[in-house]
Amino acid sequence: MAGVRYRGLDPRTELTRWGLAAVAVGIVMGATGPGAVRGFTTVLETNGASLPWLFERLFAFLAYLATTGSVVYGLLLSTKLLDAIAHRPINFALHQDLAAIGLGLAGIHGVLLGLDRTIPFSLAQILVPGLSPHAPLAVGVGQVALYLMAIVTASFYVRRHIGQRAWRTLHYLTFLAFLGATVHGIASGTDSAAGWARGLYLGSTAIVVFLLTYRIVVSLAGRLARSGDGRSLDAGSGGRRLSPMPSEAKAA
Repeated sequence: MAGVRYRGLDPRTELTRWGLAAVAVGIVMGATGPGAVRGFTTVLETNGASLPWLFERLFAFLAYLATTGSVVYGLLLSTKLLDAIAHRPINFALHQDLAAIGLGLAGIHGVLLGLDRTIPFSLAQILVPGLSPHAPLAVGVGQVALYLMAIVTASFYVRRHIGQRAWRTLHYLTFLAFLGATVHGIASGTDSAAGWARGLYLGSTAIVVFLLTYRIVVSLAGRLARSGDGRSLDAGSGGRRLSPMPSEAKAA
């Protein structure tokens, strides 16, 4: 992947791309919008007290999607698969923004727990893992995942101060946060038994596992190739260390 260079999308197709995107959005909104408005109005009229519970679930899934998107985007960045269609700084900014959006949505999800009267949560129960009145272990895993994502997201903004190596090390927490969010959603979510929810969790996990495996394979292949080149140079020199050129010796 080292030879991948930014090419961008063909500017001649820009109008077509935006047009197709607008048509797709229009079709989705036209097909689902009226029904969603009617359903929301019905719920508001018949059982307005359940709105915090409904929005709590909505923000939970939105946070999970944003977090998954950030993890997937990060893996695509690390494998340089995105470099052919967009500049790396743009891709990195989108990766960072998705992480921040996921953290914000998860925070709103937590705040709504305090407003939901179905299962009342105190402030301590919202913040401290293991104190939840509902599925304390699974909810606690989600709380820990939230704190891990907060650390990872904060690391974006102090990257220059902590250095690239520390920043990369902290980034490994992303996988634990994603795993925790997935376990939290499956084990404590009221919609986990629904087919669409299972599909969301399984599909997200499958994509992350595939890209992570691909990233590991690419990294190992690169290391083996470099070590093979090093052995070839040693064999070509008869096992002796090659003396540097005069200019190299001076630079050293």
